[in-house]
Amino acid sequence: MATDKRKIQEINAGSMADIAFLLLIFFLVATTMNTDTGLVRMLPPMPPEDQPQDEVKVKERNLFLVFINGRGDIMAGTSGKQEAIDLRQLKDRTKEFILNPMDDENLPEKADKDIELPDGDKWVYPVSEGVVSLQTTRDTGYQSYIMVQNELTRAFNEVRDEVAQRKFGAKFADLPEELRNAVSKAVPLKISEAEPRNIKK
Repeated sequence: MATDKRKIQEINAGSMADIAFLLLIFFLVATTMNTDTGLVRMLPPMPPEDQPQDEVKVKERNLFLVFINGRGDIMAGTSGKQEAIDLRQLKDRTKEFILNPMDDENLPEKADKDIELPDGDKWVYPVSEGVVSLQTTRDTGYQSYIMVQNELTRAFNEVRDEVAQRKFGAKFADLPEELRNAVSKAVPLKISEAEPRNIKK
């Protein structure tokens, strides 16, 4: 009796490694990665170790206190006049504090400063002495902290835009670097971050 001696054809697996490699490259190229976003801050250089640390004293009227507790509630206002506010109110309250448009004696003082322009001219601008002090507790959520920081930074950016528009006829971001530096001196970003406080429960 004749038997069928035909060979069963083997599958060529030699190209499987190439296919797997190509798939790996495809997913590496096509996949998007979440990038960490943060706050852009130019930190001052560290003082020498032997330099004594002087306590910076600021007049009460020149200090705008912003406090975030562990539940994300915000208290804001000048010293002794803090009140609970909504996050949406924070930017406008901060702008009012920075600008002090009515020269209110309860809001920051202003000091006329000579700011040198790229063409050699001097620009005299009443620079606010105000400082925004941001305080948190150890259980303050990162999300709340970032949202408050964004609102505070947005307030300073809007003031810079207004000053740049009045003086140079363009938004702050559209100015050349030399003019941006001049506007930054007129509206310095003064946000102080105090050490987190422990609140007794």
